[in-house]
Order: sequence, then C-alpha cells, then structure tokens
Amino acid sequence: MTDTLTPVLTDNWDAKRAWTLASYEERGGYAALDKAFAMAPDDVINAVKESGLRGRGGAGFPTGMKWGFIPQDNPKPKYLVVNADESEPGTCKDTPLMLASPHTLVEGVILSSYAIRANTAFIYVRGEIIHVIRRLQRAVQEAYLAGHLGTNIHGSGYDLDLIVHAGAGAYICGEETALLEGLEGRRGQPRLRPPFPAVAGLYASPTVINNVESIASVPSIINHGAAWFAGMGTEKSNGYGIFSLSGHVTRPGQYEAPLGITLRELIDLAGGMREGHELKFWTPGGSSTPLLTPEHLDVPLDFESVGAAGSMLGTRALQLFDETTCVVRAVLRWTEFYKHESCGKCTPCREGTWWLTQTLAKLEKGQGSESDLDLLLDQCDNILGRSFCALGDGATSPISSSIQHFRDEYLAHLTHGGCPFDPAASTAFPSSTSAPVGATA
Repeated sequence: MTDTLTPVLTDNWDAKRAWTLASYEERGGYAALDKAFAMAPDDVINAVKESGLRGRGGAGFPTGMKWGFIPQDNPKPKYLVVNADESEPGTCKDTPLMLASPHTLVEGVILSSYAIRANTAFIYVRGEIIHVIRRLQRAVQEAYLAGHLGTNIHGSGYDLDLIVHAGAGAYICGEETALLEGLEGRRGQPRLRPPFPAVAGLYASPTVINNVESIASVPSIINHGAAWFAGMGTEKSNGYGIFSLSGHVTRPGQYEAPLGITLRELIDLAGGMREGHELKFWTPGGSSTPLLTPEHLDVPLDFESVGAAGSMLGTRALQLFDETTCVVRAVLRWTEFYKHESCGKCTPCREGTWWLTQTLAKLEKGQGSESDLDLLLDQCDNILGRSFCALGDGATSPISSSIQHFRDEYLAHLTHGGCPFDPAASTAFPSSTSAPVGATA
C-alpha cells in the first residue's frame, strides 16, 4: 500500500534543516532554473500545459492555460501573486510545505514568473502564521544572496524581485480578487469581474494568481518533464497532490499521492479510524465542499470523480468524523465560521449566513419543526449562485449535503428536544448511511 505514495513536494521534509538553502541545493534545488532559462518563456508555459497541472487551491483550473491568458502585448508590468492565505477549515498543506521547504516555493515562483514574463512577484501569506512568514523571508534572502533572485539571475539576463507580504488575517482574502485588494492596502473584499486579473489585476496590470502547491509543483515538472508529471494521476486530473487527513483517524497528517487515490486507501495508510470507531461522514476538500459518507470511500479523489459524487475535490482537506460526532453541531460550527468571515459586501452572503446560523442553532437545540429543514434549504437556494464570491456558495454546501444524507438526525434533535448525542459516553444516533469503514484494532 505504501507504494501508492509519491513523495515529491514532501520528499525533503525529513531532511536535516530542510528549510535552508544548503539542504535544498544538496537535493538538486534550483537546478530547474538553468533548464528553464535555456527555454523560451512560451515553452515553459507549454510544458506546464502539457503536464496537465491543475490549480491546487480548490478550483482545479489548468495552470498553464491561466498563464497563457496574460496579454503579452500589454505594455504594463506583469505580476505573479502566490495565494498563501490558507484559511479553509481543515486545510493544512501549504503551511507545512512553506515551513519545511520554503525554497521549493521560491524556485517555483522564479520559474513561473519567467514563464509569464513578470519581473516582480508576491507571496501573500496568512498574517497569523508568523513562523512561516519568517522562514519565507529568510529563504528569499538566501535566494538573493545566492544569485537565484535579483538582477541577471544565473547570467540569463532575467531579473526578478520577490516580496513576502503578510496579510491582515481575513478568510475572505483567500478569494483572489479580495487578496489583490488586501495586497494594495485596501479592505479585503472581492472585486466585480470582468475585468479578470489576467487583464487588470494587481495595480490594474496583468496578473497571475496561483496557489502555493500549484507553483511549488513547477520545478519538478521542469526537472522531470511534462510526460513524467502527466503519467501520474488520472486521465483528466494529472499529477500528485498533498492530501490532508485530520479528525478521527489514527495518524492524521499530510499524505502525498497521485490524484485518483481513494479515501479507503488513505485511511489504510493513516492506520485506520481511531480504535473502536467507524467513519460517519467526511469532507473531500474542506468545510466548503458538500459532505460525503462511507458509501463514497472508493470514489477516486480526482476532480471529475468527486464532482460526479456530488461534491468537490477542493483543497483535498479530508476531515474525517466518526459515529460519535453530531452532524448538526458540526455543520452549525462551520456555518458560524462563514457568518463571522463574511466580508459583508453582498446581501445574500451577509444576511444569508446570519439567517442560516439562526435556523441551525434552533434546530440543534431541538426547537422548531420539520418545516425548518425546508426553510434551511430555501435559504441555501437564495444564497447559492447569488453571492458576490464563492464564500456564500461554500456556506451552503455542508448544510444542503448534511440534510440530504442525515435528515433523520436533524429530526432526532426535534424528537429529543435537543442533541441526542452524549460524546462523553460515546453514544451515537444510528446513521442512515451504509458500508462504514471497519474499525481498526
């Protein structure tokens, strides 16, 4: 089973002082720069296109195609912005990557900037993770001192400046246009589109915005070739990815594997569910993706298969919950988060998340009636597709999917006059789903 893992981005995490330039270069770090500089920028873009690399930040948009949207006849400067504002509940892949091997990201930034002909790049980091910000700043400093950044990099004639920017700590700044607003010093709120960032992004100039893992994957593509990367994963979801397992699993952590691996395989790699318990529900891509159940254990974790199952692969934030967890309470906690993090710019999200929280809190206390479930779904319908950005859509996902799979549990709250669960006694309400994963001894 362990041969299903493909350590590429995580390969050096166990190296001594892996975050230093010396350790990174010992393993061939920055070798991809000279290969890329021997190529035309368009050839680098084509290599990424041919690799099939899709955005690792959630949407899964083809990375090379996004780069190709930059209008090179535009006289304004081109910018690369790395979205490192990892705030999605359950997501924890970019932060350990930047902490363990920041030079992987820095090298990816140089290659990507060269491809789109940008001479200035930014890494927008979540402001709360000070330790990561400091490690990135030191890695950038080391890269400058070694001649990997600055003017005439490796004698190629290519110049690049890289700035590490600490965000102000808002979940909404994970949305790419809100991130640009924050980077320009304004309140983080989504922009009206069009124009899209590729045409008028940072400082109204052509801009590419990519996730940390997307950019960090580029050095391996240049080093090993597009065919090597495309040879992993599935037909339409190529390559590898970091899967974050958290919750009621024996060994939570980061598991790097080809796209298309199943949750059943990942749970086996993680030592199974915690002893004496069974899987009840899980998220494939963080709390903003629709819940799945044990009957989806063998769904390939790629963009198409998870979509066909009624959810989204998202950031591969696999949160696993066993039978002791109250679905209603978990969904209420997530909804409270989205209510708190709404930027307030649009009415459906600002008002809708507040009403969702009120209705859910009443149901969790066992108050109201069965008609409140239809009210919840109606509220979700009035938010979905009508909010300014994807935050509103994400807030509805756990609610509508939990009612679909666990309607009887909502009704049990009304029958019992409150939550029927007693976590201290590990009692549980029988799930309506089937085929749970076996408990691991």
